Amino acid sequence: MRKIGLAGCLLVFAIGGWAQNSVLRHKMEKALNDYFLTYTARNTDFGQQPRLQSLTIDDKMRRVTVATSDAFAQQEFTNKQVGRIYKHVKHALVKPYSGYELRVTTNGMLIEQYVPGHVLSDADGHALWGRTDYDGRPWVSNASAPTRFTHGLYNRHLTVWASHGRYYDNKKALWKWQRPIIFGTTEDLFTQTIVVPYLIPMLEKAGAVVFTPRERDWQAWEYIVDPDGGLNTLPNDYREYAESGAWSYTPASGFAAHAGSYLDGENPFAAGRSRQIKTTKKDGKAYAKWQPNFIKAGRYAVYVSYQTVPGSVDDAHYTVFHKGQATEFRVNQQMGGGTWVYLGTFDFGEGDHIDNCVMLTNQSRHHGVVTADAVRFGGGIGNIERGGTTSGYPRAIEGARYWAQWAGAPYTVYGGRNGTDDYADDINTRSRMLNWLAGGSVFVPTLSGKKVPMELSLAVHSDAGYAKDGVGLVGSLAICTTDFNDGRLDAGISRTASKLFAEELLSGVTRDLSYQYKSWARRYLWDRNYSETRLPEVPAAILETMSHQNFPDMLLGQDPHFKFTLARSIYKTIARYVNGMHGHATVIAPLAPTAVSVELARNEAQLSWTMQPDRQEPTATPTYYILYTAIGNGGFDNGRKVKGTTATVDLQPGIPYHFKVSAANRGGESFASEVVSACVQPGATQTVLVVNGFQRLSAPAVVNNDTQQGFDLDADPGVTRGVTAGWCGLQSDFDRAHMGIEGEGGLGYGGNELAGKFIAGNDFNYTMAHATAIASARKYNVASCSSRAVETGKVRLERYAAVDLILGLQRYMPDALAYDKTFPAQLQSKLSAYTAGGGCVLASGAYIGTDMSSETDAAWLAQTLKASPGTSIKTDSISGANGLGLTFDFFRLLNADHYAATRANVLQPSGGAVCAMQYSNGLTAATAYDGPRGRTFVMGFPFECITDPAMRNRLMQGIMNYLLK
Repeated sequence: MRKIGLAGCLLVFAIGGWAQNSVLRHKMEKALNDYFLTYTARNTDFGQQPRLQSLTIDDKMRRVTVATSDAFAQQEFTNKQVGRIYKHVKHALVKPYSGYELRVTTNGMLIEQYVPGHVLSDADGHALWGRTDYDGRPWVSNASAPTRFTHGLYNRHLTVWASHGRYYDNKKALWKWQRPIIFGTTEDLFTQTIVVPYLIPMLEKAGAVVFTPRERDWQAWEYIVDPDGGLNTLPNDYREYAESGAWSYTPASGFAAHAGSYLDGENPFAAGRSRQIKTTKKDGKAYAKWQPNFIKAGRYAVYVSYQTVPGSVDDAHYTVFHKGQATEFRVNQQMGGGTWVYLGTFDFGEGDHIDNCVMLTNQSRHHGVVTADAVRFGGGIGNIERGGTTSGYPRAIEGARYWAQWAGAPYTVYGGRNGTDDYADDINTRSRMLNWLAGGSVFVPTLSGKKVPMELSLAVHSDAGYAKDGVGLVGSLAICTTDFNDGRLDAGISRTASKLFAEELLSGVTRDLSYQYKSWARRYLWDRNYSETRLPEVPAAILETMSHQNFPDMLLGQDPHFKFTLARSIYKTIARYVNGMHGHATVIAPLAPTAVSVELARNEAQLSWTMQPDRQEPTATPTYYILYTAIGNGGFDNGRKVKGTTATVDLQPGIPYHFKVSAANRGGESFASEVVSACVQPGATQTVLVVNGFQRLSAPAVVNNDTQQGFDLDADPGVTRGVTAGWCGLQSDFDRAHMGIEGEGGLGYGGNELAGKFIAGNDFNYTMAHATAIASARKYNVASCSSRAVETGKVRLERYAAVDLILGLQRYMPDALAYDKTFPAQLQSKLSAYTAGGGCVLASGAYIGTDMSSETDAAWLAQTLKASPGTSIKTDSISGANGLGLTFDFFRLLNADHYAATRANVLQPSGGAVCAMQYSNGLTAATAYDGPRGRTFVMGFPFECITDPAMRNRLMQGIMNYLLK
């Protein structure tokens, strides 16, 4: 009876304890549910309200784990916010659990792990590379670069790609886009305009080697010089020389091209042979030379190829000769053989000349061999045949499946569906190209491949979805995959590394875009099964940058300033993440210098510029600058380091010099500044100042009212930074009532007439054309500067006999992120004082009158430049212009070579001025004024757009004779 009584007592106590625990748990769960159901976060619009997912109590470990729904991960976590969350959650716990260790998780991770810059530990699931690292020579390194970036991304190998591309729809038997046409573009084109001109160069300027599985060169021409014959070249365009020893064939196969298209599975890198020769430590003992005959001068990407064989060296010595300059590279031929290896993109002159070629010598630090195969110049037109036809588009417009075949990848990389489903194959090809290249490296050790040490993968996409009010932003989301292969990557590290990368990307974009522009919408961090995050055997993420279906997103997204900020945010995250994975510190590259000028002192150019601070990045401060110089018609050199913000250069009389400058530090190099030019003439007594006021970068003309939304490319196609491949065609459906409908009949739908066309934008180098034209008279010295240097008073106009003001496509656009008025108030003030003192002005631009149409602006234009605003005409309705006894044409239609003035201003003479030029329709193209104390010459189209350089020179000579007579 006593035993039974004791057991009964114990049972009562146990039941009582369980009941009490159950009551306590219920109380805590209710408090936690209430907290999460009312939870809000700054700058976050939760698609679904966060909820308590589970409450786990471990009495043995004295630990409480509070797991929230995945929606909680949507916010940007900071240390302060994490502390606040822990405080509130702990307040919801009751004794004794309030004294336990507390963990709060969301989407499978502790919330503190989402804080940017979080230091990983073993508790984070071995998500660091640890001792796994690559310490050999880079796949490709620029030996001519004046510096190396020790705290950037030097010797880091990264894979980055833009989404989608033109593909063959096997069921419909036609080539098509993977995503719908909308707002003048399609995702297949749009994301390229972030990755190619912005993100990849930023990573490379920090020292990284960047591979992308889509063609990166926006160039329709392609020349392949090859020992086996080549493409668009002659057999003798490839030449060999050996002072001792001899070139011979390697035991491996090599590249060989044939005319026409390529069938599915046909591998050009298995069709030919490659060459080899023993190395020597002395340079010049043997070389191979690839020298095409360029039908057209321009910018061309250079890809080399070779075979990796026993004895291959890690420092094969290539030199690219481009418009008289020589840039040397070291290529590690112990990896990456049998495919195209990108060296860089260079300016080449027209014709067949030693100044435009690639050479490989047998000089090396090691005993071994160098191998030589085809060299490719330019991206070219797609030549992969599907369903009996090729795409008919440039290779850069196509998806990765077709580039992979042209790059020699095995069929298993791009033909996993055996040629029956190109859409699925294209998605998988991007990741499989990475694994094929990285296989056998320290980061992907168990796979067979090319041994290139790729250690990160990023896919840049845009997404669907729209704000029903037509005003709100949809914003960004990031994707990773952790639940695959037991949560491990090939090298054994945890796939949590991918989640951390995705989180840092999302937090960085939200933070940087909100700081620069407006509160950016943060969507989700998804841990889901996506090919582009599941297949890569290195940490990988997808960044859905914005919604291409939501016009407020695209209004920002098509502005080049926004693209730059977005790309810079991604670059900064990658730099910090990659270095953090190895326990290294990171320095962020500076921003480009501003207010650049070059003035003259006898036969010396005196250059000056201003540092551009980055208020978000304390490490992004320049410690030196790199000055690049081009002489005459030659290319820019490889740069020289300069301390401080000034430099002097000796000038040879009679030859135009051109300069640009970048800022640099231990983390990397900025984009280059605009170009400034100078020339001294023997015996010249007058100096002309060329002022570049064409600073505009903007989206096309915007239509945005109660009933319509979209881009009107016909009214104004906008201005990109350099050439773009981003436009598909003119938008035809502007009806806001059609919002949310995809394809024809939907808001944003339009044509396909611009697809596959490369369109030139602002190259920021137009002082070159103006200075060269002025110098052609051999009568005047030439100096030049940014308009910012004039507006701030750094350069004083009164020191010059005449001012040549470049206004290009400058105009005020109310929806643009930058203020690009032709004559801002500060510039008006400087020009007023200059002309009042007897100064002479040449001004040219497509919106020089219509951008000054307000009463105050029009009065200033008439008073100062003696021209009155007229109308704007579409230039496709005229055939050019005439004046000064000459008839000439200018770039009027969109093209790949030079930005086009698709509209021009009709000006009216004022205050005694006369008509000096006429368009072919008889309307006034330019006015001229000869006053008692100064002269003006105002053109309603950009001078630099005149197509014939010789005609530009003759016209400039006539204008200067008039102004300075």
